[in-house]
Amino acid sequence: MTRLAVTGVSASYGDTEVLHGVDLVVESGSATAILGASGCGKTTLLRVIAGFHTVDAGEVRIGERVVLRPGYAIPPEGRGIGYLSQEGNLFPHLTVAGNITFGLPRRKRRDTARVAELLDLVGLPAGLADRRPEQLSGGQQQRVALARALARRPGLVLLDEPFSSLDAGLRVSTRRAVADALAATGATVLLVTHDQGEALSFADQVAIMRDGRFVQVGPPKQVYSTPADRTTAGVLGDMTVIPGEAQEDHVATPLGSLPLADGGATGPVDVALRPEQILIGAPRPGAAEAVVDTVDYFGHDALVRLVLRQGGTPVLARVLGDESPALGQLVGLQVRGPARAFTRPHGRTAATEPS
Repeated sequence: MTRLAVTGVSASYGDTEVLHGVDLVVESGSATAILGASGCGKTTLLRVIAGFHTVDAGEVRIGERVVLRPGYAIPPEGRGIGYLSQEGNLFPHLTVAGNITFGLPRRKRRDTARVAELLDLVGLPAGLADRRPEQLSGGQQQRVALARALARRPGLVLLDEPFSSLDAGLRVSTRRAVADALAATGATVLLVTHDQGEALSFADQVAIMRDGRFVQVGPPKQVYSTPADRTTAGVLGDMTVIPGEAQEDHVATPLGSLPLADGGATGPVDVALRPEQILIGAPRPGAAEAVVDTVDYFGHDALVRLVLRQGGTPVLARVLGDESPALGQLVGLQVRGPARAFTRPHGRTAATEPS
């Protein structure tokens, strides 16, 4: 079992500092997903941990060993790490078996039993061992790349957006197979992604990075339901932000008076609601009314954009696919559960746009 500890890490490209005093702990045998926009520094952190980039300050500890600090670095091959990139980077001239055993000592490269074991671990039949990468689907190639990363039994596995090049259906099945394989090995896992659904479903811990710093780290449910700020809330999925006037444990909004998740706020606030909190029904006295503006239908569910009848405030709601309302339909709205309120920065007008 291998614990990863990143402490006070700063790193630069030339004169541009990309990471600013980053701290992160990934407990042994657990999975953490780093989520953030392109350019926020998440891949740089992965490269630092892997040994492909130096640091200006701080240290990286894998298990009991310090593997990196300013002026000192254990090379990548000595860190006990498995690495899976977005492309997989299989060697086209080698068979599946040749790719999987490439990093093993020469005497172990003919171990067909180990190849079969690794293929089974990632959910692939042993009969694929003699095929070339071009004879495999994209999802199969990524599983072979994972098998190669696991061949040396690493204590820590780094995943750099490994599913982003796959189509939607293949992405889900491959992600599930990879998660199962990693859980079976007991490896500690660090995943870098910009896909919030991937981060929330894959990891035991989600770390939100912005501008080279972590702004929130915690269990997926906690980070999703109690985001640290409005920007973090938007990173984690669709959201409606409407103006409100907070009074201790309630807030007055265009959707009515709503309970607050964290009481104590007073004055003008931005109120954040997830689409699944907005319930659509028949118009009724005393309830907010809205007109259906657009419907994005996804089969299993639909994302509905509505405009409040009074004030024109836009709102997002998520419904089951077969319960989608018609365009232009007048509906009544209710809010399920408490709202999150964020203090409105001085000088900024009230937010009234879904994000």
